[in-house]
Amino acid sequence: MRTFVISKATKSLAAMLICGLLAGCSSGGSGQNPQEPNASNSAVASPPKPTPEPLPEFAQEFNKRSAGKAATLTVGASNLGTSLSDDNIGVSFEATELSDPRWDPAAGNLDEMLIGLGQPGLRFGGNVLDREMFWTSTGEKAPKGKTLVTPQDLERVMKTVEKIDAKVTIGIPLGTYDPKRGADMAKYAVEIFGDHLVGISIGNEPNGYTNDARPGLQIREPSQWNEKKFVTQVRAYAKEIDQETGPEVPLVGPGVFDGSWMSAFLDAKLPNTTALTQHYYATYDCSSDNIPGRGPEWQNLLDPVVSNSAKKMIGIGLEKAEAKKLPLWVEETGSTSCPGTNNTSRTHASALWTVDHIFDTASMGVERMNMHSMLGACRGGAPMSVVCSAEGTGELGAGQVLAQPNYLAMRLARLSIGSQFMKTTLSGDKNLQGYAVKAKNGRVLVTVVNKNDAAKNSKNPVTVNVPQGYKATRAAQIHAPGNGEIEATELTAIAPFAAKGSGVTKNAAGKLQLDVAASSATTIEFTK
Repeated sequence: MRTFVISKATKSLAAMLICGLLAGCSSGGSGQNPQEPNASNSAVASPPKPTPEPLPEFAQEFNKRSAGKAATLTVGASNLGTSLSDDNIGVSFEATELSDPRWDPAAGNLDEMLIGLGQPGLRFGGNVLDREMFWTSTGEKAPKGKTLVTPQDLERVMKTVEKIDAKVTIGIPLGTYDPKRGADMAKYAVEIFGDHLVGISIGNEPNGYTNDARPGLQIREPSQWNEKKFVTQVRAYAKEIDQETGPEVPLVGPGVFDGSWMSAFLDAKLPNTTALTQHYYATYDCSSDNIPGRGPEWQNLLDPVVSNSAKKMIGIGLEKAEAKKLPLWVEETGSTSCPGTNNTSRTHASALWTVDHIFDTASMGVERMNMHSMLGACRGGAPMSVVCSAEGTGELGAGQVLAQPNYLAMRLARLSIGSQFMKTTLSGDKNLQGYAVKAKNGRVLVTVVNKNDAAKNSKNPVTVNVPQGYKATRAAQIHAPGNGEIEATELTAIAPFAAKGSGVTKNAAGKLQLDVAASSATTIEFTK
């Protein structure tokens, strides 16, 4: 069994990423090198051969607690008409991080971490776009409290973009109204990112410009800001961008969580509108500790209150986008929008939520989604981030980039990229979720998310019914000793079932019976 481990925020996963999830490798290296012959025996003795490592096998870790309810997942032969692509497993960064020197592959391991996700989409925006970022191409100094971003920064980011072949969306600041400066940034983004650029967004969450919940957050007076005034300012930016770069620049927006602002953006009929963009966070009520509720408690991430909300809110965006024959992109999402470390931070629950959220939204029809992240420090940094920096405190991160539990969840979801969703039905336990996809090569991949807490239960017997002729061959899994465990998530790479410990009780054509560990998400491969 090959496992990749999240340690206590000190272990870099860069070395193991180059091995790839499909091939499998251990995070501890590939074994001891042969001894070098010494001067006395080099003529007569050969170096001892290294002992080959055993082939990886899939096995689960079951505790001694009682088993939970049995469940049955049935996969139909027809497709839903939706798919999972690289664009569904993207990463969003704060716009000020465009200036981070680690976007140069020679300066760190950020590129290697992103390669571990395949070809993830990249998006640059966040609250700092309109409040803390200052763009210039003319050598100006940034005003006090602002972070300078220049064409040279975009060129450095492009080195990683090219290396991972990413599709990029980038925000243009609207907080300080300056259409000409915004158009200048758009011009350089088009020139530098080229075909990798799939969207430019004017502003970030304009429906939140009047929010005064935290110092520095409010950038418009309520009496002077609404949907109509937003559209007027965006039109002025779009006009300048057209004059600077031409009318073919793809515009996306409005990057909000409010339906009326989505409608206003769509009704504006801006030239070359490419996608409707929406933001969604599982927990946002930062002062609440209610369970269930929408406060930043890890239990809430796995509660139906959150999953039902996601279906409702994303459904609103999909309906509006489909009415205008546009795709819906969830450009910013995560387990919590609350700042600083909280009770969701680096928990295994955040990893289980991530797997479920990726599959659920993609199966509904979302064509692009980015998990919001920051390059701040692991210590005191953003709780929703899929990566963080080994050095520093809070937003000031430096050094090696480390993986968080939800990063491993994205690694698991990567197995199903390039596949079409199939119809499924699941019965028996409301704490289990099931998804199935069919790949171009005919494989069927079934993912079971078991939200039952391993701190209370051991496993759930699950029967998986698939179309005739298919038989389970391999599996992969993320798991931990409990949903609330911090930095304890492990990823078992995809491998054939072990003779003992796999949890399989029956494996026949069209049917698999296995015990699925609590606090896990398991992807099972079926082939003919």
